[in-house]
Amino acid sequence: MTLTIPGFTSQRVPVADGVSLQAAVGGDGPAVVLLHGFPQTHLMWRHVAPALAEDHTVICPDLRGYGDSDKPHPADYSKRIMAADVVTLARALGHERVTLAGHDRGALVAFRAGLDHPRAVARLAILDVLPTLDMWDILGGAGAAVAFHLYLMAQPPGLPETMIAAAPDAFFGHFLDIWARDPGAIPPGVRAEYLRASGGAVDSIVADYRASAGADIDHDEADRAAGRVLEMPVTVAQQDWGAALGFDAEARWRAWAPDLVHRTIDTGHFMPEESPDTVTALLRDLFTRRQAH
Repeated sequence: MTLTIPGFTSQRVPVADGVSLQAAVGGDGPAVVLLHGFPQTHLMWRHVAPALAEDHTVICPDLRGYGDSDKPHPADYSKRIMAADVVTLARALGHERVTLAGHDRGALVAFRAGLDHPRAVARLAILDVLPTLDMWDILGGAGAAVAFHLYLMAQPPGLPETMIAAAPDAFFGHFLDIWARDPGAIPPGVRAEYLRASGGAVDSIVADYRASAGADIDHDEADRAAGRVLEMPVTVAQQDWGAALGFDAEARWRAWAPDLVHRTIDTGHFMPEESPDTVTALLRDLFTRRQAH
């Protein structure tokens, strides 16, 4: 049985030709959309979403290709397409302008939505990721071993899917294990749900990552060349990646987001599950932040 966020209703919403997203929706008030990361589903927001739903409408979808949302294949899994899905979802639920928060892969979708749909995204929160173009730029040498999965899933169709499908629980479980500082933050039932969902989505998850070595780079490069930036208030929370890999994470983000609050958080990668109170507080601060002029 698919797990979802307690107290939330489950809705299936068409967002593109032949593609519907499964979303958990709760609360009432200004809308906030929460996007999950890899290898997870909307369930990763199970602590943060109910707290925000006290005074917000909270929408937690499974991204295209993940969880119980549709997984068209072969198809375009560029963040541009996935961002359009999310904006269409919000509008279909009656919200023309939202606060958008994303973790990991969901943060890349949120970043692209902020660039492509500035009228729809009032505020933006990014958790523990760098923009695609910057990510590839800083990876190199032995340090790139931490991102071996990026290189594996960037390969042409065939080999990555075959290798991962041969042992999906071992592959996806590896990241749940090594990226979580607090193993208890992902209890057995939730872990089993993530493995179930990911194991049934190998082709689409690989397609999502492959796009980040192709179309997503092209889109970021075009925006950088045109001088496009995120126009809305942006909050970024990250682990101290810079100390490990030798770069200034805040400077990287400020080049894209002039109206930026950057926080280094002492937690594991799965912030909404490992430090939900901190993430909730960061989002509440973002809700009330005035736009810089």
